Amino acid sequence: MDKKSRRLKRAKRIRKTIRRLGINRLSVFRTPRHIYAQITTADGAKVLAASSSLDRTMRMDEKSMGNVEGARQVGISIAEKALAIGITAVAFDRAGYKYHGRVKALAEAAREKGLRF
Repeated sequence: MDKKSRRLKRAKRIRKTIRRLGINRLSVFRTPRHIYAQITTADGAKVLAASSSLDRTMRMDEKSMGNVEGARQVGISIAEKALAIGITAVAFDRAGYKYHGRVKALAEAAREKGLRF
């Protein structure tokens, strides 16, 4: 198995557990240059809130788009949007990525802003 197939296998296992819980899901996707986060309904049919390092508010500082600081800003942004629409608790779907670096920074920033995982 290559690296990508192992990640996708982990992602499938995580999503199966989240679907069984039946709560809204905060999913993360990352590329080498950017990071994206969105909150979807429990069944994944509708996107409730979304944020990424491509947002206009984040693009002010070009240096912190694909690094840990950029991920932290995306975490703060997604937490503020979620709390504004009344979502306080979500399940964290890291899409099979290991919990360190940018994924960890995004999660911790969202927690600091009041989002519960």
